[in-house]
Amino acid sequence: MDNDFVVGWGTLALINAGLAQGKNRTGLNWFLLSLFLGPLATFILLFVEERED
Repeated sequence: MDNDFVVGWGTLALINAGLAQGKNRTGLNWFLLSLFLGPLATFILLFVEERED
């Protein structure tokens, strides 16, 4: 597997975790989900509404 691909996928997972935390969601769960779904998880996070506590 190409190292650039792995680094990019991991970076995207970290970005998604930060985006999820900004919407009051669990960053760790979204990080792990992003490792499997990649860009699809980003697309889902764009349309998920912010959670009210």
